[in-house]
Amino acid sequence: MQTILLVDGYNVVGAWPRLARLRDRHSLEAARNELVEQLAGYASFRGYRAVLVFDAQLVTSPLVRASETPHLEVCFTDYEQTADSFIEQYSYQLLRENRRRRVMVATSDRAQQVLVLAQGADWLSSEQLLKEVEAARRQLREDLRNRKARPSNKLADRLDPTVRDKLARWRFGE
Repeated sequence: MQTILLVDGYNVVGAWPRLARLRDRHSLEAARNELVEQLAGYASFRGYRAVLVFDAQLVTSPLVRASETPHLEVCFTDYEQTADSFIEQYSYQLLRENRRRRVMVATSDRAQQVLVLAQGADWLSSEQLLKEVEAARRQLREDLRNRKARPSNKLADRLDPTVRDKLARWRFGE
């Protein structure tokens, strides 16, 4: 079953301590970029298709959508459209098109939570998403550590050393 994760970008930036510090000390753009990187890795690891949505209320440009990776798309909403309304409409559309797909919405906005749950989507708070992202990062590190500790998958690595030496001598005509 395909899982699509819709994320309210600025809600998450405000809820994750590291992103809020980045926003306050450096810039909103720095916090957005960090969130993009975090979600790209998370979505790839979990096999989700993630859509990260940012408000563009005060911008006069139309909807902008860009695929950052095969697993992550970043959207800036239309002029005077909130991320909440975009996510609500898009989750409804996704569920209507295919009831077999799983739609998850990440936001701590209570009104949006109630609405998407009523539509049939799953919901997780921004804080829960942070825990999920951190757990995926730990699991990835553990998987990589285990892969390095495992012997390679080569036949030569599994052979008895004396057999390996004899085969090497044959190969070189000794």
